[in-house]
Amino acid sequence: MPVMSGENSGGSNMSHHGETHSERLARKARDAPFMVAGLAGLTGLVAYGIYGFKNRQLKTSLYLIHLRVGAQGFVVACLTAGVGYNLYTKFLAPKLFPESVEDTKE
Repeated sequence: MPVMSGENSGGSNMSHHGETHSERLARKARDAPFMVAGLAGLTGLVAYGIYGFKNRQLKTSLYLIHLRVGAQGFVVACLTAGVGYNLYTKFLAPKLFPESVEDTKE
């Protein structure tokens, strides 16, 4: 029977039973460091949105449009930084800092 996308297929998709929420967040932060930046940005934008909504000088619809555009810009910036980081670690860093022969023997 073929493995469905929701099923556990092993590898990096293994479930980690018994993990607390903080352990899971720490593991995910090691695997994808830009996820933490995204969560921090989300928290900041929500706080700014609540503060700005109470003290706004604009109409509500215009304020929400500005907030949405700011959030989308932050997401695009995080995705771009993540892609750049992955390209650096996979292609550029191995050429700039090659492993020595002694490191590969261990």
